[in-house]
Amino acid sequence: MVYVKIERSSTYFSRYQVKYKRRRQGKTDYRARLRLTSQDKNKYNTPKYRFVVRFSNKDVTCQIAYATVAGDVVVAAAYSHELPRYGLQAGLTNYAATYATGLLLARRVLQKFNLDKTYTGTEEATGDDYNVEAADEGPRPFTALLDTGLKRTSTGSKVFAALKGGLDGGLDIPHGDKRFVGYDTEAKKLDSEQLKKYILGGHVAEYMEEMAEDSEENYNKHFSQFIAADLAGEDLEDKLKEVHAAIRENPAAEKKERSKPSETKNWKAKKLTYDERKQKLKERLSAIKEGGGDDE
Repeated sequence: MVYVKIERSSTYFSRYQVKYKRRRQGKTDYRARLRLTSQDKNKYNTPKYRFVVRFSNKDVTCQIAYATVAGDVVVAAAYSHELPRYGLQAGLTNYAATYATGLLLARRVLQKFNLDKTYTGTEEATGDDYNVEAADEGPRPFTALLDTGLKRTSTGSKVFAALKGGLDGGLDIPHGDKRFVGYDTEAKKLDSEQLKKYILGGHVAEYMEEMAEDSEENYNKHFSQFIAADLAGEDLEDKLKEVHAAIRENPAAEKKERSKPSETKNWKAKKLTYDERKQKLKERLSAIKEGGGDDE
């Protein structure tokens, strides 16, 4: 078969349209975003809230946001680096910490809209699938759609740990139980005990015990933060229960005090008055005259 080179005409390049910037950068799935942000016309300017979950190497970010023409507006946010304030000093990116971050965001946003007393969610993590029910009197539950971004939504993903935390915190998020840890595809049933084990860090505790028996050197390397926080595997479940209780007691974000800078800088030139401009002109003219006299 003869190779035929495909040549692009000038018409092709003149009509070529580049993709959106964040699509070129591989940051946004616009097909998913369109379905998460488009609102019905008969709902007018009603926000369509999204439960946004994002992961980095050292942090978990959960946000309640909605889209506008000018850009997304973040209503409330919670981060796993806030968990040390509630008593969890190590393991801030695992399944249990992601659940706690989702729970923190749920309680925080409900407190902001004065719904925290009406919709309390589940007081203790049981692992059972929980769906909030609307109160007979009062406002309806706060509804949001799960936004996973580019994260692969495979069974057992940490995205669904944040989802479970939001559900147990009292949010209404449309979901199914097929992607939670412990779902049996053959029996088509969720093992709530398995999910509860992951929420309370049981899998981490087991791994800590296994590694401590196999290699003490690797254990000290992998779990150095746990050792520094004096947190053993058998104490992890009780610690996480305390963290959940502390989150429910005070989910509000901590306000940082901002002090004014000692020296204020003004980058704009000071506007001169009429008299100052007149005097400046006189000085320039006199300087020009003096310079001209020297040349002669």
